[in-house]
Amino acid sequence: MLDVQLSELLGDAPEGVGEALDLVAGFDDALTHGFARIGEAPGAALAAMAGALAGSPIGERVGEAVEKVSAGSVSDEHLAALAGGRAALFGAVHDALLGSLDAAMGRTRDEWEPAGDKTEVAANLLAGCRVWLRELAIVGWRGVDHDLVTSADQTIEALLAVPELRGLAVLLDGLATELRASSPVGTMERLPARRWADLWTRAMLLSQHGPWHGGAAQVSGRLLILGADVHEHATVVRVQVHALLEQDGAPARLVRTSVAAAKVDTIVGPTVWRLLGGHPVLLAALAEHRAVEITGMPLLPGGDLVWHDDRARAGAEADPFAIARVQLTGVTAPAVTPLDRHPVRIAEPVFVEGYKSDGQSFTLGGNKIALDLDRLPSCGPLTPALVKASTACIGLARWDDGEWRLQPLAVQTAVKKQPVAVHTGDWALGPTDPKVAKAETKHGDVVAVLRERAGRLLRK
Repeated sequence: MLDVQLSELLGDAPEGVGEALDLVAGFDDALTHGFARIGEAPGAALAAMAGALAGSPIGERVGEAVEKVSAGSVSDEHLAALAGGRAALFGAVHDALLGSLDAAMGRTRDEWEPAGDKTEVAANLLAGCRVWLRELAIVGWRGVDHDLVTSADQTIEALLAVPELRGLAVLLDGLATELRASSPVGTMERLPARRWADLWTRAMLLSQHGPWHGGAAQVSGRLLILGADVHEHATVVRVQVHALLEQDGAPARLVRTSVAAAKVDTIVGPTVWRLLGGHPVLLAALAEHRAVEITGMPLLPGGDLVWHDDRARAGAEADPFAIARVQLTGVTAPAVTPLDRHPVRIAEPVFVEGYKSDGQSFTLGGNKIALDLDRLPSCGPLTPALVKASTACIGLARWDDGEWRLQPLAVQTAVKKQPVAVHTGDWALGPTDPKVAKAETKHGDVVAVLRERAGRLLRK
């Protein structure tokens, strides 16, 4: 990313972004208090949202829904329209921000093509989801108690039994788990109102007709890895790899692929990589900085490769920094799926160098971009100190809390006056730092021990 590109990106937010976010905040406040009795302020917020969307394709339906809900009639149809309106506002903000990023980077982006046929799923299960989501909307977050949260358990269990609906089941389970941990919500001083409204909105839209599965294309070619974004929680770890895909001499395209595994909260640090041992080709490519030759791997319309380790083989060494310097600007980016059009979902690979760092931000030619260091994973060697001392960085441009931030995935820096490159995925095959490796050896193979104990319990 050159200085002029950074200047274009870090200017004022696109026109209308602030106003759209204010409308969303008004809706979220109304949802917090519930739709059972709409007060003056929540009613005005809903009316403002309807007014802003009046000229859109869903304007008439949103307007009717606001009238009905304000009058005390809360139906699935009206709630779906309100969820659609909220999603449309966030979608407009997302498109404006991503458009400014693409323009700054000189990137072209594929156009989204309308969905094809939808898979038929059990209508009764979707109806069960909507019943629970409707109850949440009626009482509002402040009215949630343990009994209301527990009433979703049977529906979630039934959804988990249907492969096509497991994504929706996990979404509902996550929302229910957060609400259960916070109940009674009415006693909380502050609520994560936007987060819960995001989950409610997505679940409400997915529960209308079930998930859309669009056709996956089978692709072959060379995968050039840029970096790995590790998402680690107490019960799951996911590694999302950002890369360029080269096919038969065609221009490179941005793609992503992810692998995940369940875990327990005692598995932390470099040990989490052992949970992903079923993907040796991908882990070796991350640790050894190699290209990957893929054959017949499914590519979803949103740019996500469905990873199959048996359809991949390790290629030649490929320096991510050399790739980023030469190919990252002007690359073709994938279309964004409709439900993913949300500012929080923006995570675009970028390359910066020649900056000054104060440990919290990078400054280049008078322009400053904040660093998102909270996302640095504990399972890799990349630390805030290395980021501060770096001279070049591959990272993800994110938009958070009204500003652009950069999440480092790899840096070039100096260790003991020697130039080195440090990546989040360097320890995918085990830690290379002797001290870290010794500490891990001292504690033994925690994953193997837990698997052996779990197997013993299952055999009883």
